[in-house]
Amino acid sequence: MNEKEIAELRRRFRPEKTSITHIRGCCVNENREIVSQFDQSLALLSQEESEKFLSLLRKTLSGGIGKNLVDITFTTQQVADSPEHRLLMALRSSALKDEQAVQTFFQQVIGSLSLEGNYLILLARDAYDVPYRSRDGERQDDASAEVFSYLLCAVCPVKQTKPGLSYHIRENEFCTPAPDWLVSAPELGFLFPAFDERTTNLYNALYYTRDTAENHPEVVDALFRSPIPMPASAQKETFQSLLGDTLGADCSLEVVQAVQEQLCQLIQEHKECRQAEPLTLSKGTVTCVLRSCGVSDRHAESFDGKYDEAFGPDAALSPGNLVDTRQLELRTPDVTIRVSAERGDLVDTRVIDGVKYILIRADEGVQVNGVNVQIS
Repeated sequence: MNEKEIAELRRRFRPEKTSITHIRGCCVNENREIVSQFDQSLALLSQEESEKFLSLLRKTLSGGIGKNLVDITFTTQQVADSPEHRLLMALRSSALKDEQAVQTFFQQVIGSLSLEGNYLILLARDAYDVPYRSRDGERQDDASAEVFSYLLCAVCPVKQTKPGLSYHIRENEFCTPAPDWLVSAPELGFLFPAFDERTTNLYNALYYTRDTAENHPEVVDALFRSPIPMPASAQKETFQSLLGDTLGADCSLEVVQAVQEQLCQLIQEHKECRQAEPLTLSKGTVTCVLRSCGVSDRHAESFDGKYDEAFGPDAALSPGNLVDTRQLELRTPDVTIRVSAERGDLVDTRVIDGVKYILIRADEGVQVNGVNVQIS
């Protein structure tokens, strides 16, 4: 799915636009026990309460593609006949009225999820009458292309509020209110089926994780029996380690800067072209970038081999997961320097009298602990 398709679905999560009639859910305690279940009708809620429910679900369609939102792909055999796909289809086709399917789904999430503390599982089903769009992109609300029926799940931590001091105006007194339980933003969730090219794709799901360092692969395995890419934060750390371990003497400040600049340039060009599909890089493209930055063939081949071990030979990575597009960071055991990504030209490395130095050009506006200082 691309950003436009995700945004189109996100706009539905308003009380006046959604066709969600009810939300199934269960509360799970820290011992992985279901302490309560509910089948909540949105029509019986106030507008404020309804908006809060929909807001929690909508958050599972937020974040960056390739970072927080990841495509999950089913094999042809799974779609034809597999327990995991049959369960999702039963939930979808019954509009969450198949009680056995709902209970099986709850138990699969609870049995696989490692999440500290209490949490809430929300499950909703929506039917979207997809408006037709002509070739020129004009939307025609009176002409429908299809009805997109889908599930949306959100798993939200439930945390206890801290005791505080409250003032009651009428009684003119202070008191300590009892702690309460609050539902936090979703930790993970998913959309099934995918909304690819504005139509139903039963071969894909869109998986959401709040933390780019933790994508809960055990839940993906339990629900989809499908592999999930390495978390975005881990991709960046792995890529950085690969550069340092395989480039050897070629791993200079200039080479690392050049790699970052080229990847940032690819990201910028993709934005300017306004292509709908997310930008991904193959192993071959990454290796070509290294060679163009001055890396020798021997070290590029070494990187090529280690890349397969780390990511897999067919892995397509988002360049935004590999580099920081906002800043260049230089770190020693005692000093950390952060420079705007556009001003990497201000930084240089030198060896003076046998001592290694990081040099930063400083013309004006130099401050130390907030004090303007002069360099003479």
